[in-house]
This record gives sequence, C-alpha cells and structure tokens, in this order.
Amino acid sequence: MKLITLTKEEFQRYSEKVPGYSFMQSIQMGELLEARGAQVVYLSLKKEGEIQVAALVYSLPMLGGLHMELNSGPIYTQKSALSKFYQYLKEYAKQSGALELIVKPFETYQTFDSDGNPIDEEEKSIVQELCSLGYQFDGLKTGYPNGEIFWHYVKDLKGFDEESLLKSFNKNSSRNIQSSLDYGVTIRSAEREEIPLFKKIIEETGQRQGFKDKDLDYYCKLYDIFEDKAAFLIAEVNPKQSIKALNMKQASLDEKSKNFKQQYQAIQKKLDFLNTLPTDSERILLACALIIYTNSEATYLFGGSYADLQKFSAPFLLQYYAMKQALQKNIPTYNFFGIQGLFDGSDGVLRFKQNFNGYIVRKPGTFRYYPNPFKFKCLQVLKKLMGR
Repeated sequence: MKLITLTKEEFQRYSEKVPGYSFMQSIQMGELLEARGAQVVYLSLKKEGEIQVAALVYSLPMLGGLHMELNSGPIYTQKSALSKFYQYLKEYAKQSGALELIVKPFETYQTFDSDGNPIDEEEKSIVQELCSLGYQFDGLKTGYPNGEIFWHYVKDLKGFDEESLLKSFNKNSSRNIQSSLDYGVTIRSAEREEIPLFKKIIEETGQRQGFKDKDLDYYCKLYDIFEDKAAFLIAEVNPKQSIKALNMKQASLDEKSKNFKQQYQAIQKKLDFLNTLPTDSERILLACALIIYTNSEATYLFGGSYADLQKFSAPFLLQYYAMKQALQKNIPTYNFFGIQGLFDGSDGVLRFKQNFNGYIVRKPGTFRYYPNPFKFKCLQVLKKLMGR
C-alpha cells in the first residue's frame, strides 16, 4: 500500500466528510502556497478504494534538496490508519528528494480551561506513535517557536444565539462591547483596494507587540484565493455621526432619574474624546481582523488596532461581530488562535482572549524526519560556513 495523489476536487470532497480540520488543510491554502512559490500535493491513504487519511503537503527548495511539510494535519476518517500514513509519508519524502520532512499534527494533545488548568489527560500516544516511526520530536513548547502556534484559545459556539453569546462573555468584555457601540463604531468587510490600509493596522500592532507581519502580496493573494472563505474585517467610526448620535442620547436622558448625572457624565466623556478627533474625516479606521472559515471552524488569523484609539474598544466589538458571523454560517467553533501557553500573567494576548470565556487547546508540536541525515548535517555545516 502506498500514498495516492488526489485532485483538489477529491481532497475537497473528502474534507467535507471530516468532523473538523484546520484551514491549513484546505484547497484554498494549497492555492495560496502555490501562488507563493511552493509545490503542493494532496496525498491519501486508501483501503478498498475508500480514503482513510489525506493531507495537503507542500515543498520548498532548500540547499541540496527539498523542505517538505505537513502543517495542521492530516485529516482523517479512520484514526487507526494514521500510523500507516505517517510511515508511507516518510517513504514518499525520501522518493521525492526531500532533505527534511516536517509534520505538525492538528490533533489535540491536551485541553485546558480558560485559566490554563488541565481538564483532561495528555494524549501522549500521539508523540509515542510518531517517535516509534522514526520521527524526531522537538518537545512540548511554549511561546511561538519559529513563529509557530501550538496553543489555541477556542470558544464553543454550539447552543448560542447572538444574545446568549454576549451574555457568555465576562463583564469586562460586555462593558467594552457596549462602550464601542455607544461610540458608534461599525464593522464592515474591507474592499480589495483597502488591503494596504488593513495591513497598516497590523504593522503598527506588530511593531508595538513584537511580531513580524506578512508582506502585502500575502494578503492580496489570500483575499483573491479564499474569497468568501475569508473575511477582512475593519472597525471604524464616523466622528460627526457619533457626536450627533451621542448629543441626541444625552438630550433624551430623564433628568429625574437617579442615574441621570452618572449617565450624562459618561456620555460627556465620550463626546469630549470624539471632539479631539479630526471631524473633517468621514471615517477613522480603528482596528482590523482577518477571519478564515472552514465548515467546522472560524479562525481569527491576524488582527490589530491603533494604540492611540484604544478608547473605542474596537477589538472587543470585532470579535463579537466575527463570532456572530460564524453563528450565521452555522460554524460550531470560533478559534481565537495563538497564545503562548504561559499562565503567569505575562501573556497580554491571552488576557484579552480570556474576556470571551473560552477554553485552551494544546497541539503536540513539531516532528522531523531526515531521509538522509548525514547529507542534511553536512549541508547544514556548509550553510553555516557560507553564512546563509
């Protein structure tokens, strides 16, 4: 038995039978990788004509051969066939001239509550199986090793409607969402010509938080290829309209109400802030989010906000909006994506995501196989000598 190549259409049909999979194992991601210079193949393991396991595998040239990678997969309907698939994948890599094969399984290694307390046992069998097949394990990591994300913050959307979803967030989140709505912040999808503006927000956030942004070509190609499988969301405000709406709201307050003074002052604070903004602008961009959809999961891939406009609480409203969109699409899971896996209070990204009362999933990490380890080591030494 060997691995059989599938067409994109065959892989797509099979993925629709799988309970859950990552956007990294979608034909859209395959097309994006190809557009960015990678060689992409859809491999499968079949038994009696039926697909049991399948995966998008891509290759990039490296000194002396190919770097081959299976990221966030494979997808499968027969878990017991995974071992054979991984074994045959090694053979495929060797025959294809790969110098290294990298596998990053999508399976869950362990689940934690929102505070990082484990709620089930470690799935050590995932690691044991791959190691027994000759793969080298990088070990369980925290942070973002080589830019990879192995800790996900997730929200289960099953059983919620828009109202009950809002009530499921903590008080800080609900308060910030309401504040954003009071300011008149609106959410919309970006047009293609606005991608540079979208990227600019992420750039500013990356400089502030210390992460490297993708280049403009990546966003443009993703926009074109993913089409309705991706949403480039922008949060913005029209200062003039917001000032007008808040003035009307302030004027309509009941002076006899015991909360009148408190409500009046709260609105006035917002008006004072809005009046510091350039009112000649019809709209001011505040924050953005890139959401990727599969049938089973909506993933918050990238996002950002302008530091000097944090008072608008736009990131909170963006997340609520994105989750409502997922509900409308009958998608059962919202993946806030990366956190560091550190629960000592140092991860500000985690603190933000905890406002939405989800849970944490840990992926196993990175496994490596070298078809010709001696050649690989020699080339790595040569690479260092050449200063590359």
